[in-house]
Amino acid sequence: MSRRVVITGMGIYSCIGTSIEEVKQSLYEGKSGIVYDEERKEFGFQSAITGMVPKPNLKNLLNRRQRISVGEETEYAYMATIEALKNAKIEDSYFDENEVGILYGNDSVSKAIIEATDIIRDKKDTALIGSGAIFKSMNSTVTMNLSTIFRLRGVNMTISAACASGSHSIGLGFLLIQSGMQDMIICGGAQEINKYAMASFDGLGVFAANEAEPAKASRPFDSARNGLVPSGGGATLIIESYESAVKRGAPIIAEIIGYGFSSNGGHISTPNVEGPATAMRRALEQAGIQPHEVGYINAHATSTPLGDANEAKAIHEVFGGSNPYVSSTKSMTGHECWMAGASEVIYSTIMMQNDFIAPNINFENPDEDSKKLNIATETVNKNFDIYLSNSFGFGGTNSAVVVKKFKE
Repeated sequence: MSRRVVITGMGIYSCIGTSIEEVKQSLYEGKSGIVYDEERKEFGFQSAITGMVPKPNLKNLLNRRQRISVGEETEYAYMATIEALKNAKIEDSYFDENEVGILYGNDSVSKAIIEATDIIRDKKDTALIGSGAIFKSMNSTVTMNLSTIFRLRGVNMTISAACASGSHSIGLGFLLIQSGMQDMIICGGAQEINKYAMASFDGLGVFAANEAEPAKASRPFDSARNGLVPSGGGATLIIESYESAVKRGAPIIAEIIGYGFSSNGGHISTPNVEGPATAMRRALEQAGIQPHEVGYINAHATSTPLGDANEAKAIHEVFGGSNPYVSSTKSMTGHECWMAGASEVIYSTIMMQNDFIAPNINFENPDEDSKKLNIATETVNKNFDIYLSNSFGFGGTNSAVVVKKFKE
């Protein structure tokens, strides 16, 4: 049994917009969401630039019992999910009558743990932490809370795979629906943006140094790139079987046709070429397509010297003969970490729906690897039917997802 898997709803809460419509506009205009954060500089950060999103007001959306269990990343995920459900035409009563699953990417919680620990250190009394602290602190906090809020009765797991978490959630959801084990799954990724979540990354010295011009700091594939810019938010996709979508008269946005994965099997933080190339080839093979059929690649490229170079080599190795358009939306959003794999599928789907390719902003001078790629330096008005989205992470985890325009 191999069923078609379609996307019927999308929701986004990111630094370039807190709705699909806002994000579409930002992507088309090449608008950056990167800012300078004075609080980080006072806290001791080497680089105080970041993507930033507004704090949601959930008071009129969730009751008090629900709110005390919800941490920052889940707030973003919840906002993205209610937009995705609305766009998929799913009402609250649907969950009482149908089994719906959730697979969400999240690989850390920082703020909730630090706040709870600070109370214990100050008061010397664990009872003062509060009943919701444990549910904010666990790595599965997003799926734990959303599955309860929406009364979900299907698969319920958090995917922890570093910066490929959101992408793997979509890929694994695709396989479960394709196999017939589930009809509908809420997939996505979330990342908290607070200073605690990013301090250890900053300590590694991997963040871009251009504090004077935040919007120009993230420059994937450019020869002058000197580090990534942290970011975050929430991204949700409603994916379901074609039969399920037709049965309920759902709007079908696109079709997922391939998922590839691999592990580099080497250094914990230094990427290679073979792993990403394997994931891309596997995704193409499962999709049953040839490289020349892919019209656009949303690159993982985070703006680090070695990571971008190795991905450029891998893309050229797999797609060199067809040379599709390539861009990294991280040039605008920064690196959304555990959310990125899901948000970038949404960004790419928005482009495919609206016949354009968003620019890789700040790409001014190629290096020996990026000059071999067809990088979109400005918005390209172009119709394309298939794209591939790359996501790679610490520990050598790689994911590639192939999506195409829906056709009956």
